[in-house]
Amino acid sequence: MKTNIGSYDGGVRFVLGCIILEVGAHHLNWWGLVGLIPIVTAVVGICPLYLPFHFNTTFTDRPHNHS
Repeated sequence: MKTNIGSYDGGVRFVLGCIILEVGAHHLNWWGLVGLIPIVTAVVGICPLYLPFHFNTTFTDRPHNHS
């Protein structure tokens, strides 16, 4: 399966996932485990919600030609 999460998208997902986990741990709340979802999708590089809508953010990783 091809990846559909670019480096910027993956970085944002990872950081937000860590923040959600930290807030959940701070408040001793199980809802903080929701932060694992964006972390896992960032690490794997595939977002299941992007698939049916054919979203792809990997285009941001391609070098730009400035000719």
